[in-house]
Amino acid sequence: MKSVLPVLTVVGAILLFWVVSVVPMNMHLTADLAQRQNIAVSPDTPVARQEYSGIGLTLRNTHLFGMTYTLDRPRLPSPHQVAVEMWDTIVMKNVTSRRSLVYHGWVTLSATLLGFAIGTGLGILLAVGIVYNRAMNMSVMPWAIASQTIPILALAPMIIVMLGSIGIQGLFPKAVISAYLSFFPVVVGMVKGLRSPDGMQLDLLRTYYASPNQAFWKLRLPASVPYLFASLKIGISASLVGAIVAELPTGARAGFGARMLVGDQYGQPMVTWAALFAAALTAAALVGFFSLMERWTLRRMGMQAA
Repeated sequence: MKSVLPVLTVVGAILLFWVVSVVPMNMHLTADLAQRQNIAVSPDTPVARQEYSGIGLTLRNTHLFGMTYTLDRPRLPSPHQVAVEMWDTIVMKNVTSRRSLVYHGWVTLSATLLGFAIGTGLGILLAVGIVYNRAMNMSVMPWAIASQTIPILALAPMIIVMLGSIGIQGLFPKAVISAYLSFFPVVVGMVKGLRSPDGMQLDLLRTYYASPNQAFWKLRLPASVPYLFASLKIGISASLVGAIVAELPTGARAGFGARMLVGDQYGQPMVTWAALFAAALTAAALVGFFSLMERWTLRRMGMQAA
């Protein structure tokens, strides 16, 4: 309970701020709608003047507060509007429907998992090479760090266009971008983990005439497991972000990114926000899965999770 209370407090504060912000964000739209419906609006309220303060407009027309939470196309949807849209598109729609967030979630998740598998495998191999090979340590690690300075929004279209020009389309280009974002945390975490054994432990293995392979399997790899799981939890979230970003420049018809595009292009903010929250919940579920795997693995190894 003690660990849950701080999380609930932060979530409650965010929801409260969100609910309060709906009124000033949507008040101009509400006043326009009220005038068209002949609902009383303060006569000295210059609705059309953009320089007029939204707060002032709100204070002059407090009887319109309720309407700000029920607009069809608000600037900022209220929490209950987003919740209704998510219920409708997750629970009420058939999972094979193009309006179902379950369907779109699977499209994004498939690219996420493939990219994560590629990025994790590449990251572990690079980390082993960096730890055991001085030349790779001096050459690969700086390039791995430098690769993360390139904005993914600029890189994603280039990768998709380049792969598309040679006939590679669909799932794999999105997976490549996911792998690009997920491999770096794994590299850094595994390098730190493989180097975590102290000098006394390594000297003890040398005393027993242990080979480098035995030192890797018996000492370095087990010591790196906590670092690996910490990296995996970061990497899976980054991989999901990469899959969503990869869907944006392609004009994809399926996936969380596609739903966000539909909401923006057709003026349906609830669609955009529902897809955004569904992606956040997916990321939380994936991180939670790896947290459970971490506890189970460390318990089997006789270690305690942080």
